[in-house]
Amino acid sequence: MVNKEFNAPIIVSGQGDFWHGLIPDAPLIADEDTLSLEAGAHDLVIHAMALHWANDLVGQMIQSRRALSPDGLFLGVLLGGQTLSELRASIAQAEAEVVGGLSPRIAPMAEIRDLGGLLQRAGFNLPVADSVTIRASYDSLTALIRDLRGMGETNALKDRLKRPSRRRILERAAEIYTDAYAGDDGRLIATFELIFLLGWAPDPDQPKPLRPGSAQARLAEALNAKEFPLKD
Repeated sequence: MVNKEFNAPIIVSGQGDFWHGLIPDAPLIADEDTLSLEAGAHDLVIHAMALHWANDLVGQMIQSRRALSPDGLFLGVLLGGQTLSELRASIAQAEAEVVGGLSPRIAPMAEIRDLGGLLQRAGFNLPVADSVTIRASYDSLTALIRDLRGMGETNALKDRLKRPSRRRILERAAEIYTDAYAGDDGRLIATFELIFLLGWAPDPDQPKPLRPGSAQARLAEALNAKEFPLKD
């Protein structure tokens, strides 16, 4: 969809096999706190499914920005704040009922309304943040948790419980999940929000936004619509 040819891409991801099939010649580096990136060496940086794990999300964006040549593109994809909302609510309620409190279980995730501003803060021009919501279904809570383990998306918080959760918490969470979020077929619904971020390294030839009030045509005329003035 981007009408530009890229000759020096690099990918930040833990999913090497997937990206090697899409962009075979692109080098792949690990999503560490300090990225192995050379300043100005790339015209495309893809940060794939790792930003929601970052200890310093803005720092990862800034490092990616520095690695781009002028007019280079940053493309990031991460899990957003609506991800696993059903699971979070069910476990929180179950844990509150069983032990009277909450423990850290799911890492905080960024909301789309904040990420566009973070792209600007990191030094990108023409920032865009968009999202796609995917709803999967599972036979049981156990099947969902098994899938999360296979994805490498289980609890890695520093302050998480260092012992297995009480069996009653998981049993009660499964009951709550089934009562509140089961579909008509009885399968449990799980929401995954994918947020896509695009930003460009500054370049003098990039399009510039017009000054507010400088438009030469009326929007109503372009849309062939009738205007209704607001009352004072």
